[in-house]
Amino acid sequence: MTSAILNVTFDCSDARSVARFWSAVTGWTLHEERLDPGQAEYSVRPPQDGGTRLYFVTVPEPKTTKNRVHLNVIPRDRSQEQEIDRLVELGATVSVGQSPGAAWVVLADPEGNEFCVEPG
Repeated sequence: MTSAILNVTFDCSDARSVARFWSAVTGWTLHEERLDPGQAEYSVRPPQDGGTRLYFVTVPEPKTTKNRVHLNVIPRDRSQEQEIDRLVELGATVSVGQSPGAAWVVLADPEGNEFCVEPG
């Protein structure tokens, strides 16, 4: 017996904003899941049913350290440099301290969650 991964969950100060960013990054659909006062939750879902969702939850505490888990993205129809430019326009920032010789580039989403862009 095994388990499937349902969500990769992000704790956020502004779940809607971060979910909108990742929806634009992936081209996946943004869904409101819960909008209770102080507890907004959104998902970003792939087009096929049953795929792993990105899930965004509003939490009161701020991000304080480097993520222990992060996403790696790969451009489908453009170069790595073109994709980085697109992601920066969407609100990402390029992180400093890139590992020498690494093929990937480390970025951060609008709330500072690190992710890597692989060569296309």
